[in-house]
Amino acid sequence: MPEATALKEYVTAANKLLSAYGKSFHWARYFLGKEAGLQATQLYAFCRYLDDIADQPDNLGATKLKSIQNIFNNYSYQTGSYPEVDNFLLLKQELDLPVFAVKDLLKGLISDQGTVLLLNENQLIQYSYKVAGTVGLMMAPILGISSKKAIPFAVDLGIAMQLTNISRDVLEDAELGRRYIPGEWCDDLSAPKIVELAKNGTTEDRLKVSSAIKRTLLLAETYYVSGFKGLTYLPPRNHLAILIAGIIYRLIGRRLLKTGTEWWVGRQVVSSTGKLLHSLYPPLLMLNRFKRLPVHESHLHNCLKDYIRF
Repeated sequence: MPEATALKEYVTAANKLLSAYGKSFHWARYFLGKEAGLQATQLYAFCRYLDDIADQPDNLGATKLKSIQNIFNNYSYQTGSYPEVDNFLLLKQELDLPVFAVKDLLKGLISDQGTVLLLNENQLIQYSYKVAGTVGLMMAPILGISSKKAIPFAVDLGIAMQLTNISRDVLEDAELGRRYIPGEWCDDLSAPKIVELAKNGTTEDRLKVSSAIKRTLLLAETYYVSGFKGLTYLPPRNHLAILIAGIIYRLIGRRLLKTGTEWWVGRQVVSSTGKLLHSLYPPLLMLNRFKRLPVHESHLHNCLKDYIRF
């Protein structure tokens, strides 16, 4: 049974990827059921695969991403050309995952090629939707949502987590020629200038970046609040698992705020002990399951009207 063997090998590799690069979700996965945990790991591996392609140098990433994009635009595809895509297509067929979400994800990753300079809050939210809100969309069927009303909340949690990523990785991204914090918030500092400020900038100039990071984290809080509300549409076990993952991720941003967003000293992480401690109180936060199901605040998606198909 070569297909079964290939799938087993893929899942093993996906677990290793999740353990190495998706530590918050790797921890939370233990709270999911076996099937949901397996499917979430497979989805993560596919998204990570695309993300790694996007980071390839010399335009190699853009070429390969566009080739994969053609697959999802219904162009001809020879099975076996991209094993990771083959595995995702099986998962998509099994769960009826939305194709438009993959297309939007690929658009976001392709936009990462070359210099990136986001201008304003709307562009920041749109980018965060494309590279992470879409993942929330695809996770929703895996987690067993009870109503399509849950989908906008799933998008919001993805956006919130991406905003945390952006806040944490300002220097790392700048070294790759990317500035995701809006130019309107940081006096239009270029990515090379941010790298220079990290090495020998004045406190005043560094604070321009710190201020933008703070605004990004405060924006993330708005989307975390919405995303957490929507977890009541999930079965209790999956609600708990994603709440734990979200709280741990949110903690990264809160620690950044606590330390004064000193972005030039390196990225914030949450230790294993911290993850354990912050896994103890989410059950108390699940009491809102017994309240009326939430209604999404549509203004959070005002700048996503060209993308919303749910």
